[in-house]
Amino acid sequence: MPIHVYIADDHRVVREGLQALLETDSSIKVVGSAPDGQTAVREVKRLSPDVVLMDIAMPGLNGIEATRKIMETCSASTRVVILSMLTSNEHIVRALRAGAAGYLMKECAGKEVIEAVHTVYSGKIYTDSDVTGVVIQEYLRYLKDSPPVSPLDRLSLRELEVLQLVVEGKSSRQIADILFLSPKTVETYRSRVMQKLEIKNLPALVKFAIRHGVTSVED
Repeated sequence: MPIHVYIADDHRVVREGLQALLETDSSIKVVGSAPDGQTAVREVKRLSPDVVLMDIAMPGLNGIEATRKIMETCSASTRVVILSMLTSNEHIVRALRAGAAGYLMKECAGKEVIEAVHTVYSGKIYTDSDVTGVVIQEYLRYLKDSPPVSPLDRLSLRELEVLQLVVEGKSSRQIADILFLSPKTVETYRSRVMQKLEIKNLPALVKFAIRHGVTSVED
């Protein structure tokens, strides 16, 4: 029985390259791919793959929040490996807190991706050496009762979804349609997000979102 893998990355060439690499291993089968987080969550729920390779910087719903949703709503046997260019302590810790079973830098990819798939499939955690160092540092900070690693920890999952869609330029009506909410409810979430983050205008909110890896939108 092959290991079923799903790939989520907003660059087609990356998705196709990863599939070609993974399928050099006869024990791995790629069952699907997606260019954004929303599609990935929907398809993973339908397909129940064993392992998901997930980029962070994707439109609509970033990889960290997509991972959180997969952990909350999809098969308990599905494991997520983050494969990203984002290397800050904040991104790594947030991804692992969201339930990722592994974190691998894209620059370290290659045969290591295959090793990561087999490792998390067996029920273990996989990180490359750089990520392992960050995890140890953050664990030591935790033992010293340090504050949360990110101001995003103040937000609920729904607030994070609204935040990403707002900074990507979606109107309240569009966000309402995407998330199956009323425009009034979206406005309430938007106001709550800005209040919790102590941000007073949209340009500042966009800069904050880019800085903290919520969206791949560039200024």
